Amino acid sequence: MDKSKLGISKKLIFVLTPLLIAILCLGIGRYTIRLDQTFKILFSPLTKIGVNYADYIVIFNIRFPRIILAFSVGLGLAISGAAFQSMFSNPLATPDTLGVASGASFGAALALLFGFSFIGVQAMAMILGMVALLITLWIGKNSISQSKIVMIVLSGIVVSSLFKALVSGVKYIADPNDTLPAITYWLMGSMNGANFKTLLLGLPSIFIGSLIIFLLRWRLNIISLSDDEANSLGGHVQLVRILIMFSATLVTASCVSMCGAVGWVGLLIPHVSRLLVGSDNTRIIPISMSLGASFMIIVDTLARSISASEIPLSILTALIGAPFFISLLKKLGGAKL
Repeated sequence: MDKSKLGISKKLIFVLTPLLIAILCLGIGRYTIRLDQTFKILFSPLTKIGVNYADYIVIFNIRFPRIILAFSVGLGLAISGAAFQSMFSNPLATPDTLGVASGASFGAALALLFGFSFIGVQAMAMILGMVALLITLWIGKNSISQSKIVMIVLSGIVVSSLFKALVSGVKYIADPNDTLPAITYWLMGSMNGANFKTLLLGLPSIFIGSLIIFLLRWRLNIISLSDDEANSLGGHVQLVRILIMFSATLVTASCVSMCGAVGWVGLLIPHVSRLLVGSDNTRIIPISMSLGASFMIIVDTLARSISASEIPLSILTALIGAPFFISLLKKLGGAKL
């Protein structure tokens, strides 16, 4: 097989992997549905073949929205993490580097405190996530160049700490019998609230932001260079940096607004992608999208399947991600991170 055909085969594998995992996970849970029945139910609106009504409800009304959300959140957080790590030349950069996730978490906690609906929680999370980015950029203004990008990172750390303190303040004044458990559980991450109505509000932001980063992935190789080198290669370097920042922020805020703060995905998946395909962002970005979507679908399936009560996502992502990352550090000694 020649190299071009081999390259196409690999791309096809990475495109199909999350889709195949999604179909497989539709039948997995406390209520198990056979794979052949899953396919039959999925195509029943087209084939008009009669299916078990209970199975149909489980697939389309409960699991299908969750898997779409898991796919989108995994894809979005992974691509945002990859973009930030490349742009800041920092292997520890995550989607919360600019304080966006903490700002969105504060918005959601505030909405839950005042008894907003789930859509209200989504809206507040997205608004405060964008506010966090604007504050970070205001603190680190005139620091968008590569030589001063550390100011942006430091500003993000400060803003993130500020909003985490505000989240703690909301939890402190919340009703301990009702509101506090809801806020605490939401902040740990869950796909439990997924339905087609909430997906319609949040998914467009994830896909618009992800699409922009995907289209600009080749420029990530340029803006990770020094300003002189980047400018010599052409293009509006600072404009691209700002565009990627806002795109990644839009994605992160949307993800947090729909399922809470989910850690490790934006840190771990880009590193795994880098190990598989090297340091070229034109390859890291699409691989991160595939692996992130696959990882999040599997984690959410485990969260709703391995115990009678659903396990928060952040617990599972940390239990899986931390040991893997530790072994990665021990094996490579930081050489490829």
